[in-house]
Amino acid sequence: MSETAAETLARENRDQLVAKFADQNADYYRGQFEKIGRSARFTWTFNWVAALLGPIWYGARALWRWALPFLALEAFALIQMARGLFGDLGAEARERIGQIEGTLDLRKRQLEAAIEQGKPNVDAFQRNVDSLEAAIGGFRDDVTRAEATAIYVVGFGLAMLLIVKLIEGVLANSALEKRFSDWLSDRTLPSGINKLRTAISIGFTALIFLVGMVHFSNPAAIPLLSEFPTHPDYRLTAIAAVEGFINWLKQGSQWFFENVTYGIRKVLDALELLFVSTPWIIVGSFIVFLTGLSAGPRAAVWSGAFLAYIGLLGFWDKAMTTLALLGTAAAISIALGIPLGMFCARRPRFYAVVRPIMDFMQTMPAFVFMIPVIAFFGVGKPAAIIITMIFGGTPVVRLTVLGLRGVPETIREAAIAYGASKWYLLTKVDLPLAAPSILAGINQTIMLSLAMVVVASLIGAKGLGEDVLEALQYNSVGQGILAGFSILFCAMILDRVVQGKR
Repeated sequence: MSETAAETLARENRDQLVAKFADQNADYYRGQFEKIGRSARFTWTFNWVAALLGPIWYGARALWRWALPFLALEAFALIQMARGLFGDLGAEARERIGQIEGTLDLRKRQLEAAIEQGKPNVDAFQRNVDSLEAAIGGFRDDVTRAEATAIYVVGFGLAMLLIVKLIEGVLANSALEKRFSDWLSDRTLPSGINKLRTAISIGFTALIFLVGMVHFSNPAAIPLLSEFPTHPDYRLTAIAAVEGFINWLKQGSQWFFENVTYGIRKVLDALELLFVSTPWIIVGSFIVFLTGLSAGPRAAVWSGAFLAYIGLLGFWDKAMTTLALLGTAAAISIALGIPLGMFCARRPRFYAVVRPIMDFMQTMPAFVFMIPVIAFFGVGKPAAIIITMIFGGTPVVRLTVLGLRGVPETIREAAIAYGASKWYLLTKVDLPLAAPSILAGINQTIMLSLAMVVVASLIGAKGLGEDVLEALQYNSVGQGILAGFSILFCAMILDRVVQGKR
């Protein structure tokens, strides 16, 4: 087969693909795509249909990354035109005039009464009346100026609309050719003009345009557009339902919450005995020695300096209480998180259920979590530990899953081929290779737990967070900064111990 025949066959195949992709006006897009493909630079083309229909054309072609920005720009331009043609640009100034006139009427009556009674504050009332009348005059001038700018507002909106239309027409063929290139390698991408997609594009565009133009040109025309339709009974009913559910759950599961509180209290008491009751020289020497073993002599020296800062400024006991609280929350989170991550790593369906729960735990503000936690566990250190676990316990699960899923399958298959058991595969292959990711998860859990120190102090947890909270309440800048540095130094010591390369 000659080269010319091969080129002809390739061209025919491409023409068929373009026709299948474009669905309508195939000959036009065939020529435009060929013109764009001949040059590596941007090629000037103009699509009149795309320019006229704007976001409707882009939406019908499933080019939503272009349709939505163009929709916003066109809506803004049309709103400016509607404001200039039909809107009341001086409405705000008129509203202000009405408010001042009410006050002016009151002051005039007071002035008349003061004149009749011969009171000495007549001049004060007169100055007040003159000031209000001058303010009304100023706002009336503002109304006049605002109404005079209507033509400029219309002109700005029209100019902006024309510019946006020009850009839409220039970019249309290039954007569609880019989608065609992607479609050639992935046939699941939308192509052609789908009736449902076109209807959605038309309906959504019309909704945005009409509502925006009506509301911004005359906000009082449809009150429904200004305020969401609701009723106080909706909230009261929802509050009663939530409180009823919480009370039912407390009554039916009191034994569970008591046992959880008892277990947390035991771990916390043991760590407080270790950190707080043990002589400071033993605890300090142990921390410095552990830092040296993990991160080296230089980190050990810095660790000693940080501990000296904490002790000399009188934060030692509170810092140890913070470490006990943090250690309890982090230890429980890690003890539960790593096995859970190992279980989820090989069970995608189970992880698909767990992941939204963890997303909820991380995105919900900590102060919101306090409400149900206090309802179930009361105030104090156990409740603070539960809140800290909720906020900081998810990274170790996520990064354990990420690390285990990142183990190359070829290595696992080689180990299985040599007769490795599941336990050997887990302990000698998966966990060692996933260790950096798991350690990063442990580090993140500890750091996020430490970030909850101040929040936990709001519900009775002692420690350095209490000093920061008092500094906020009484505007004690020095105390807050010193306590904040103590928290920072605790975090740096823990980070060096966990992330130490040794």
